[in-house]
Amino acid sequence: MEETELDLSGLRCPLPVLKAKKAMRTVAPGAVVRILATDPDSLADFRHFCATTGDELLDWSKEDGVFTYRIRKGAPA
Repeated sequence: MEETELDLSGLRCPLPVLKAKKAMRTVAPGAVVRILATDPDSLADFRHFCATTGDELLDWSKEDGVFTYRIRKGAPA
């Protein structure tokens, strides 16, 4: 499955989550969005985002100060 990439590097809370939320609206249920972020608080923010939206945080990593998140869009409510 192809992933959509969203580079949110350089943005601070709450912008990464707000922009991710907007991007998630444009993809079909089951689609995966790969997000790059540099905000040190983004892990907690994206965990909370997924817990409240029904989207799934598939995995995350951090390398050289850049967080990478893979989020699968959940089914519509």
